[in-house]
Amino acid sequence: MKQTLLERIAQGKTLVSDGAWGTFLQARGLQAGECPELWNDSHPEVVLDIALGYINAGADMIETNSFGGSRFKLEAFGLENQVSLLNRKAAEISRQAAGDDKYVLGSMGPSGKILMMGDVTEEELYDAFKEQAMALYEGGADAIIIETMTALDEAVIAVRATRENTPCEVICTMTFDRLLTGGFRTMMGVSPTEMVIALKEAGAHIVGANCSNGIEGMIEITEEIRIADSAIPVLIHANAGLPVLQGMCTVFPESPEMMAAFAPILAKAGASIIGGCCGTTPEHIQHLVKALK
Repeated sequence: MKQTLLERIAQGKTLVSDGAWGTFLQARGLQAGECPELWNDSHPEVVLDIALGYINAGADMIETNSFGGSRFKLEAFGLENQVSLLNRKAAEISRQAAGDDKYVLGSMGPSGKILMMGDVTEEELYDAFKEQAMALYEGGADAIIIETMTALDEAVIAVRATRENTPCEVICTMTFDRLLTGGFRTMMGVSPTEMVIALKEAGAHIVGANCSNGIEGMIEITEEIRIADSAIPVLIHANAGLPVLQGMCTVFPESPEMMAAFAPILAKAGASIIGGCCGTTPEHIQHLVKALK
C-alpha cells in the first residue's frame, strides 16, 4: 500500500513536485479567453501529455488541471453546472499519468471573490470549495493543494471545506511579494508567520508559498515559516525567476540549471517539497530531481 504524502515526508527526503501548466496548454492551442478546465473533457489527451511530461522528468507528484475549477470561476464560461465533471476528469487524467506510486495533488485556486467586500458569503465560499474538493477526491486525488491564495479568510475556509468533506491530505500555499521595507506579505497583507498559525489551526497538513518569487526569494520565506513552526511540512512552488517583458512577451529568465543551484539551499532552509510555478518546464523539474538526490 502506498504511503501517505506525510509518511513520505517524514522519511526525511525532499520531494519534487511538478511545474507550470498554463503555458503548455497555450502552446498546445488553448486560446486567450478559453477555459483551461474544459480541456479535461474536450482535449484529455493533451492534458495527459502535459502531466506525463512532469512524471517522466522524475516528479514525485503531479497537480491537476483544475486551478480555476470552482463554480465562481467556471460561471464566467457558463460552465458552473460542470464543476463535478471537470474536476473529476482533471483528477482522473493526472491519476492516469501518476500511476499507483506517484501522488496526485488536486489544484484549487482562489475564487476571485473578496469576503470583506461582500462579494460572497462564508457559506457560499465553503460550499464552492467543498464541491470542488469532493470531485477531485472522487477522481483520484491523494491530496488537495489550495494555492496562490492572498486572503487568509478565504484560505482558511478552503482548508476547512476540504478537511471536513474529504479524507485527502491538505496543502495550502499563499503568494508573497517582497516589501520595499523588507520581509514578505501577500497582496492582502498576510505574512508567512500569520499564514502558518492560521492555516495550521484550520487543519492544513502542509503549508507553503507559490508564484511571485524565483527560487532564491523563496528561501527567506521558508526560513520565516520555519521560525514560526519547526515541524509542519513546507511546499514551495517557485517561478523560473521574476518575469521580464521582452517585446510583447513575458519571459521568465531562470534556467533549469540556475533554479536547481538553489534547490539544496531551499531544502536546507526547511522545504519538504520543491516544484515550479510560472515559467518552469519538465526540464526545470528534471534538474531539481538531480540536484536534490
